[in-house]
Amino acid sequence: MSNAGSVIALAADKADLYEAHIDTSQVDERRLLRKIDIRVVPWLGLLYFLNFLDRGSIGNAKLYHMETDLGITDKQYLIALTAFFFPYALLEPASNVILRRVPPSVWLSSMMFVWGIVMMCHGFLRSYGGLVTLRVLLGVAEAGLYPGIVFYISCWYKRSELGTRVAAFFTSATIAGAFSGLLAAAISNMDGVAGKPGWSWIFILEGLATVLCAVASYWIISNFPETAGFLTKEERVFVIRRLKDDMQFSAGGEEFKVRYIWQSLRDWKTYVAMGIYMGFDGPLFAFSLFTPTIINEVRYTATTANLLSVPVYVWSCIVTIIVGFMGDRLGKRGYINLILFGIGLVGYIILITSKTPALSYFACFLAASAIYPTVPNSVAWVASNVEGSYKRGVTLAMAIGWGNLNGAVSSNVYRAQDAPWYRLGHGIILAYIAIGWLSSAAFMLLLRRENERRDKGERDEVIDSDNSGKEMNEMALKNGRFETVNDARREKGDEWSQFRYTL
Repeated sequence: MSNAGSVIALAADKADLYEAHIDTSQVDERRLLRKIDIRVVPWLGLLYFLNFLDRGSIGNAKLYHMETDLGITDKQYLIALTAFFFPYALLEPASNVILRRVPPSVWLSSMMFVWGIVMMCHGFLRSYGGLVTLRVLLGVAEAGLYPGIVFYISCWYKRSELGTRVAAFFTSATIAGAFSGLLAAAISNMDGVAGKPGWSWIFILEGLATVLCAVASYWIISNFPETAGFLTKEERVFVIRRLKDDMQFSAGGEEFKVRYIWQSLRDWKTYVAMGIYMGFDGPLFAFSLFTPTIINEVRYTATTANLLSVPVYVWSCIVTIIVGFMGDRLGKRGYINLILFGIGLVGYIILITSKTPALSYFACFLAASAIYPTVPNSVAWVASNVEGSYKRGVTLAMAIGWGNLNGAVSSNVYRAQDAPWYRLGHGIILAYIAIGWLSSAAFMLLLRRENERRDKGERDEVIDSDNSGKEMNEMALKNGRFETVNDARREKGDEWSQFRYTL
């Protein structure tokens, strides 16, 4: 099949045209993309903005005497942070499987509503036990949102379009980081209102905003392309066809089969991707939770520290957008990852060795410009190299879940006794970034090697109409035997011999 593969695949496309009776010749592709962009990306960005704001608000509240008011130690505070990550990470794969079977408008909105209620409850805390309980419940409620949004976006766009959209949605995290400091500084002025401390109002008001947006989300979030109500029939068919042309063979719906999950579990890409996500998620959580504390400890007051964190996040927002655009334009996401992780290594080496507040503050810019852009770039890279909606959903959820589980480690590395320079914490984050760099290099090299094998015909399947005799039987034993090319690509997904991985 290697010599005539492209001809056969083209013929198969024509024979298997989605909704062949629908004429899409009048659909303007650029206009349709703008329509999808406006309807899909901004609201998801708002949801993730609230998610990141709520998740990191405890770091801001800590600066306004939350520990003292609750009578907890620094160690207990770190344990409470850790408790969040276990349910948050472990429930993500199951959530993505559910998302393909339950409308996104229902599933994403419902989890958001629940976590908003839990966040508001933080404002009424009275004990350490209550804090731990609420952090666990928050982890349960938030578990499916990030992997769910990433998977959902990947079901709308071609591989060459995914990076910019994920970056646009993910910049809401950097905006949340910047805005959280400003918001916390403003809300802290409510100290004493209704007899509650300022840190309580941070939780109550931010949680209330989440609940209100969750209610609106039931009507605003669209479902998957094949059923999206804001598109015409012709537009829905056009979207599915262009995704299938981009080797997203599962576009238009895929019947659930347990073997799709097993395909993900036995795929080496899943586990290397987990290493990449570990490399940026550990630093991401540490950075979002402790940036105000780090700045505060190097001779800045609580409010000044929150305000000084704003420029860091604004800078990371700008870099994230630029990297997302470059990733789609150049298509070299692996090389971009290596560069970004390299910048992170430099930033944390400076943080470890610095004894000057100004230099440490500068290094925070390097760290942010490495950590935040790497997230959407890696998400787009992994998603574009896994085909099959259920397989992609599980792979993304496992990688994201493992990365988030490392937040349980990184949320404990900045100990009070290491203030003000936190060299142990910076050293551990440096190790995480090194793992991310090595995993990215391995992912890129292994994908290249696999593409070369496919170019040589080593992965060719047996298509009954094209092969016969002993050679056919040997190939069938190795790579599989199928009635048609369409059967092969539907069954094998990204393992199909004509699928090419992006580097």
